[in-house]
Parts: sequence; C-alpha cells; structure tokens
Amino acid sequence: METLHHPDAPQAIGPYAQAIVSNGLVFCSGQTPVVPATMRIEATTIEEQTRQALHNLATVLASKGLSLQNVVKTTVFLKNFADFPRMNATYAEVFGEHRPARSTVEVSRLPLDALVEIECIAELAANS
Repeated sequence: METLHHPDAPQAIGPYAQAIVSNGLVFCSGQTPVVPATMRIEATTIEEQTRQALHNLATVLASKGLSLQNVVKTTVFLKNFADFPRMNATYAEVFGEHRPARSTVEVSRLPLDALVEIECIAELAANS
C-alpha cells in the first residue's frame, strides 16, 4: 500500500489519508468543497460546491499523475436529495463524456455543513 498526499489538496481533518494506492487502484477519501488555501467552504450553491469537491478529488489524483478520467467509481453524499438534479448537471459537465459508476445517497449532515461530499476509486494508468 502507498499513501498519497498532495499539498494543494485540502489537508485531512481527521486520522485518514487523502488517498491510498492498493492493487492497481487509488481509493480517494471523500472530498468536501473546502478551499485548500483557507480550509473553509466558500461556495454557497450546490453547483459551486460540487465543482470544488471534484476539483479537490482531481488534485488528489494528480499526486499519482491521474485525472478524473481515471475514475471508475464515485460515491456522492448529498445533504439534501432535492439538490440532485443541479449536482448531477454539474457532475456531468465536469466529467464530460466519461461516465464512471456512481452511487448517490442523502445523509443527515456532512463535515463543515457541506452540501456535498464525493469520494472515488480510480484505476492506475499503465505508466503510473
């Protein structure tokens, strides 16, 4: 196993790694829409928060030379499932034509009262 850390991604706010590499896969911890420079959630809409959470995941993946195009599975945690259509539209825009497998669930509360948190599993590229 290898622990990944990217200095430009939000620092872990608990006893966990940003990501772990094991058996050709990268398991990324959930990312909230925290802005790494301030460690605060600055976005107020579900669209902005989704975009920031995915940006944070992309930054973590970059520590291994990967991008969102290497993602095979995501799990999206929503504070309010009524936000699903707007989150989904932003998610589709960010991922483009790439469509990883996904689960989406509503939860009662997220860290720092975020509206969304997203985790992923990515496949290592052949040259990683």
